[in-house]
Amino acid sequence: MRLLLIFWLACCVSMAAAQTEPAKFTREQWQADVDVLQRAYETLHPGLLRYNTPAEMAKNFAALRSALNADRTLAEGYMALSQFAATVRCGHTYANFTNQAMAIRLALLENTNRVPFYFRWAGDRMIVTRDFTAAGLLPRGTEVRTINGAAVGDILRAMMTIARADGHNDAKRRAQLEVQGTERYETFDVFLPLFYPNTGNKFRLAIQTPGAAQREIEVPALSYAERLATRPAAVDNERGGWVLDTANPRVAWLTMPNWALYRSKWDWKAFLQQSFEQLVARNTPALVIDLRGNEGGLDIGTEILPHLTEQALPAYAPARRVRYRKVPDDLLPYLDTWDSSFKDWGEAVKPFDARFFDLDRTGGKAGEPIVAPRAPRYTGKVYVLIGATNSSATFQFAEQVQRTRLATLVGQTTGGNRRGINGGAFFFLSLPNSRIELDVPLIGTFPSGEPADAGIVPDVQVDITAEAIAAGRDVEREAVMALLPKAAPAK
Repeated sequence: MRLLLIFWLACCVSMAAAQTEPAKFTREQWQADVDVLQRAYETLHPGLLRYNTPAEMAKNFAALRSALNADRTLAEGYMALSQFAATVRCGHTYANFTNQAMAIRLALLENTNRVPFYFRWAGDRMIVTRDFTAAGLLPRGTEVRTINGAAVGDILRAMMTIARADGHNDAKRRAQLEVQGTERYETFDVFLPLFYPNTGNKFRLAIQTPGAAQREIEVPALSYAERLATRPAAVDNERGGWVLDTANPRVAWLTMPNWALYRSKWDWKAFLQQSFEQLVARNTPALVIDLRGNEGGLDIGTEILPHLTEQALPAYAPARRVRYRKVPDDLLPYLDTWDSSFKDWGEAVKPFDARFFDLDRTGGKAGEPIVAPRAPRYTGKVYVLIGATNSSATFQFAEQVQRTRLATLVGQTTGGNRRGINGGAFFFLSLPNSRIELDVPLIGTFPSGEPADAGIVPDVQVDITAEAIAAGRDVEREAVMALLPKAAPAK
């Protein structure tokens, strides 16, 4: 009873904080927030100038200051900061929804204004994949043309200014603006009412259902709680939705929609070991590793690749660099993290040039990173399904798979970027007045040479069309099934 009372009181305090949030912060408060943000990013962020010149970055900060050069609401400030963060062109630099204070989440992120459907983008066409209207007004394949009078193509172009991705890899930005029930806070859900403040608890939609003429309808919006209730239960379980399906004797299907298992107590390493033991014992001819929708998380690929190789191979090992040796004292009050060692790299870093330090947290004992073989070795054909969402650890896994030729990549070009990404360690920067949080990645990877400003292109390209979505076809699965070995499994 005491715990319930404490929980109830905490909820009341959080709700009261949201309700008493000032209608506006002053110009001086916003400018002070930008002062802290600019100092933190210029001091700590390893990728600030990866896709921007110093002059361009100065212009981006000036534009942010101009946007906040008057009294602004919390929503207006959140928008301005999000658009600024997107100019860094880093997939890990943003006003992270899940890291915001409860008062901000209640005020900005959890309102009753979600569209009552899931959808994907086919170019700039919004195609419904799942309908949540009570009357079934939006069957799969319905094309939504306008929302409250705004053309969906215009909505997409507006939201691309806040979508996070590495470099000029816009496919990741577009994928991030779909709603598929994969996130607790969907980017489209959060920003639709911020870009269109008149968004309420109903939507006027111009739609075209399959085989019918365009018409207009009005549908009720979903609340945040109702949106959460639509999500597959497996997405949130401690296993990250992982499933090994061996029902088909021709091919096993390892579905891995999430590698962000930081807090999970589940022994995923044992699961992978047992899975490969099962595949080898059954002499399964082919394995599909389905990473669609998986942005990344833990470096789980290092536990998969050893079962696929018969000899030691060089691992993905671009240079790892940071901007600082020790965080300046004046920034410490605004920074939070899970590992205090990030505040002072100490002897783990050595000067590289005028901007960077090389990072080595092995104490100088590590040689060239390798992928060492591990029993049991799986010798069947391996296919990895990839797409634009793969942009962190899953991007790096796709890069290693393609470089080592241990599997065939099937799908669409990944997110991430061949020029390198930022991540590995983070500070959570809480601005002093608005209390808006922005993530600060701390470790930049820098491959050798002059790699393209692009993601990983699959070995087998599979295009997703509006017609395929309408028909409910899994075109990537179809492509893999067409590639499978024709021989029956050995007895």
